[in-house]
Amino acid sequence: MKMRISLILVLLFAATIGFSQTAAKKLVQFSGVIVNVDSNTVVPYVTITNVTGKAQFYAANYKGYFSFVANVGDTLLFTAIGYKKEGLVIPKDIAENSYTVVVAMKQDVINLPAVRVYPWASTDEFKKEFMTMKFADDDLEIARKNVSKESLSAMLSSLPRDGAEMQSYNFQNNHARLTNRNINQRLANPLLNPFAWGALIQQIVNGDKSRGQ
Repeated sequence: MKMRISLILVLLFAATIGFSQTAAKKLVQFSGVIVNVDSNTVVPYVTITNVTGKAQFYAANYKGYFSFVANVGDTLLFTAIGYKKEGLVIPKDIAENSYTVVVAMKQDVINLPAVRVYPWASTDEFKKEFMTMKFADDDLEIARKNVSKESLSAMLSSLPRDGAEMQSYNFQNNHARLTNRNINQRLANPLLNPFAWGALIQQIVNGDKSRGQ
């Protein structure tokens, strides 16, 4: 019986000491803004864990702002995807009932191994595609095809002519037209037609021969 009473007294004493220590802790309004240490831009929706206060969880808003009640001496852990964890302890010698901070978080860069994606579902499919693969032409073969007769003919029929080609084409047409016109004029005028002169001379010669007979 005495042992039970002694045990109860010890438990009550320990609870009293714990309660007095908890009551002795000062409450403060803990507020702040979370920013990126490199760019000074806000980091939104950061999770804040009060490690000392039985893992109580809080969250910053989309502007990186947070505000909640905590005890002096509490340890706060700031976590966010893509950022390194940051820890903070509320000082015990705060004179006021509020504590405001700016928490700077650093981005956590994780280099993942390179992954190559192949379009074949299995090794057998790859072997089949490889055996039926048609290799592309080299530079020499491509150049040979570009200057072939078939390729040049196709380009000649489809590509428009440039200024130099049009000038040469028009000059040839004009020259041919002027030549044909001069020939037609000579054939129409007997005086300018060498064939007509030859026929006339032949007629004169034939007339002299007929007179001499």
